[in-house]
Amino acid sequence: MLFDAAAQSIGVNYGTIADNLPPATDVITLYTTNGIGKMRIFDPNHATLQALKGSNIEVIVGVVNNDLQGLATSLATANTWVQTNIIPYPDVKISYIAAGNEIKPSDPLAQYVGPAIQNLNNAITASNLQIKVSTVIDMSLLGNSFPPSAGSFSDSASSYINAIVSILVSTNAPLLANVYPYFAYKSDPTNIKLEYALFTSPGVVVQDGNLGYQNLFDAVLDALYSALEKIGGANLTVIVTETGWPSDGDSGVAATIVNAGTYYKNLISHVKNGTPKKPGPLETYLFAMFDEDQKGPAETEKHFGLFSPTKEPKYQLTFT
Repeated sequence: MLFDAAAQSIGVNYGTIADNLPPATDVITLYTTNGIGKMRIFDPNHATLQALKGSNIEVIVGVVNNDLQGLATSLATANTWVQTNIIPYPDVKISYIAAGNEIKPSDPLAQYVGPAIQNLNNAITASNLQIKVSTVIDMSLLGNSFPPSAGSFSDSASSYINAIVSILVSTNAPLLANVYPYFAYKSDPTNIKLEYALFTSPGVVVQDGNLGYQNLFDAVLDALYSALEKIGGANLTVIVTETGWPSDGDSGVAATIVNAGTYYKNLISHVKNGTPKKPGPLETYLFAMFDEDQKGPAETEKHFGLFSPTKEPKYQLTFT
């Protein structure tokens, strides 16, 4: 199947917290045969990077959170990380390095995120590579998200996110963000309608000035854009590194095959057009390729896969 990976908005996270997944070579084949041109991995797994060689799949490579302190405090450590995990794979299309995943401002590791990005940037530049370095945030950093134009970061997140945004602006790197309407709906089903979370509202649900919102995904993302504007990040590109919907695990409240299939199908067609505030293709990574049987603690965590571990598709989706 031929497709233009660069023009494609949709990628899929390849998580491996399971004991029954196919080998990496089979996984790469599954991406390719389904026309999935982008992948995100959570650590620089060498078997995966080896299997990606020559595949034309663009990949975001994660730095595990526990490595951040060492990378932040030593440029030599950052150089070694790049020499070990990036340099040996010149024929793998590494698009970004994600230094940490969903670090909270209150986390002891938070102080290391900015310096780790800077040291990795320096190591990448010294190796004559053109790979942008960023970090992945979640939406808990927003203090206000309604209406979207009033989006702002919380006081407790302010110094943390300000420092990161100023680095990303100076290096022209994107901000990576995880956006889950499922969890927002689950936490407030009284005020958030399921249709609003699943992209199935028949009309505008939230009118915000001259912008109308028919789905929660757009509203959350535009709240993030508004928050970034307020701290000098108006021109930052945002990449949605995770979004998904579980097919089971919450006693049928919202996690069903039908709801998850609806979410993924509508999301894939929707992100080609961006949000009301920022129209245009939005690079988005679905979570995740497989059901992962060792995830937790919530049962839903085991049911986010687009495929079963035996490579059977759970939904009828077209990724291109």
